[in-house]
Order: sequence, then C-alpha cells, then structure tokens
Amino acid sequence: MTWDDGDSYLEEMAPGVFAFVQPDGGWMVNNCGVITDASGDAVIVDTTSTERRNRAFLAEVAGVSERDPKIAVNTHSHPDHTYGNGFLPPTTTIIGHHLCRAGVLRAGLAATQELPADYGDLVVRAPDLTIDSDISLHLDEFAVELKIMGPAHSTNDVGVWLPEQKVMFAGDLAFSGGHPIFMEGSMLGFRRATQRMRALEPEVLLPGHGPVCRGEDVGRVLDELEAYVGWISDIATTSYAAGLTPLEAAQKALQDSPYADLPESERVVCNLHRAYVELTDHEPTVTLNIPSLWPEMVALNGGPIVSHA
Repeated sequence: MTWDDGDSYLEEMAPGVFAFVQPDGGWMVNNCGVITDASGDAVIVDTTSTERRNRAFLAEVAGVSERDPKIAVNTHSHPDHTYGNGFLPPTTTIIGHHLCRAGVLRAGLAATQELPADYGDLVVRAPDLTIDSDISLHLDEFAVELKIMGPAHSTNDVGVWLPEQKVMFAGDLAFSGGHPIFMEGSMLGFRRATQRMRALEPEVLLPGHGPVCRGEDVGRVLDELEAYVGWISDIATTSYAAGLTPLEAAQKALQDSPYADLPESERVVCNLHRAYVELTDHEPTVTLNIPSLWPEMVALNGGPIVSHA
C-alpha cells in the first residue's frame, strides 16, 4: 500500500524498523512506529486516536514482534498520539516527558468533544516513566535515543532517534503535506528542533502526519518547515505593526498564501498567536491552547473542522 491508496499501512524504514502510516494525516490521524530487535522485543512510538485505529496498529505490531511491546514512547501529550495508551498491555512501560504525563492527565478525553469521531472505548493512560533529559534505550543489538526537542510543537516533545539506522521518528516536530502547528510550544523552538533534526543527518524521517520521507525528501521537508516558520514570522511582524489581530492577520495571509494547497490552513491563526507572543510585546487575552482558540480556527475555516479519525 501507499499513501495515495488512503488506507493505513506498515512500511519498513530499516530492517526491523517500521512506520504505521495513516492517511490522510489530518486532525487525529497520526503516524506511529515500531522498532524490533533479534530477541523479539519491540519498542513502539506513539499510539493513535481511536479504538479501531489502535487495534489495527497493535495487530501490525503483533505481526512483526514475537512479544507484546516492552516499551512505548509518547513523543508528546496530544490525544492523537496518546489516546491509544489505554489499549496497551499493562506490562508495557510508557515513557514520556514529565510534562507529557501532566498534559495527558489534564486533558483527559476533552478532544472527543472538539472533534467528533467514533473513538470507541477509550481509557486515559499517562506515561509510567517520565524524563526531562535525553536517555538511551538499549535493545538487543542497538540503541534507541530519546531526545528532548521542545518546547517546539508542544511543551514536551521527544524525538526518537536510531543512530545506527539513521532513522528519526519526529512526532509532530515534522509534518509532510499539511500545515504544522506550534501554538502550544514555541515557533522559534520549532525552528530549532528542525535544525537539530537536520544536524543528525537522518536518512529516513517519519513525520507525525504525512508519508515517510527518505533520502533527499528528508532535507526537502525540513527546508519547507523552516520556510513555513519564516513565513509565519514575517506575517506576524508586519501584521502586529499594522494593528491586526492574529485572526485578521490569518484571514489576510490566506488570500495569497504560498501554502494554499496544504490542508488544515485554520492552524495559521494558532501559529500567529504564538508568533505574536514570541516576536512582539503582545499579551494574549486567552490561554494559547487548542480549546481556547478553537472558535478562531472555525471562523478561519469558514465552518466546522472535521476529523477523518
């Protein structure tokens, strides 16, 4: 299967290292990963948003691993990457940033009200083991490095790097084919995270949303993400000086956007809110998180935002 087929599929990125790729990559439709070794153990990277999708992912994991996953890594706390934690065996240890655990517990199942879908029987489960600095996991033959990369997309981003295989599981530090979002993290931190990933020289990169990137496509996607940050930064600086609100700036920017072909353009208003804070003396009237800015995204979208989860 390929991205264009529209169905979820498992793609081998290196021997024993797999991406579980989920088109269309929009709201609540993310990618996950599984890393196996010769002993039959497995580390998985993220879960997904609904019971049906998680059962499909875990079925794929069972097909390439001899045992239940020993470890699961949450790259950040957002529900499309963590709602499936409750379907993992109790013997699976979940690792995440300490702010990831706090975020999962604080948010609960609120996103199911913002983005209606057939979520199934979800149970909130936060990371069991939390970190605030880089660590390495050691499988049978190689290391799996967990790198603190935020604040960037969120306050609690963790990249999963396989130095031997040169494979990067980016979580939502990378989007391919859709608007990124860094409202709950840092625009400048998002750019730094992109630059850090580039410095690792990955041969394969799995974005949190979008198809697997290989070879020259890795550099192309990272270039596009940096350019996107530059675009938001320029709009924010000019629009704030002109007295525009982030929503007014987003409405104007999308009239002649170089990213007109990308879905999820409603995220531009969220990114501009973050850019206003970081680049100016703007003090937001609301907390910069998805629930508080959802009405502005709906307004920019011209109607309700849908999920294909």
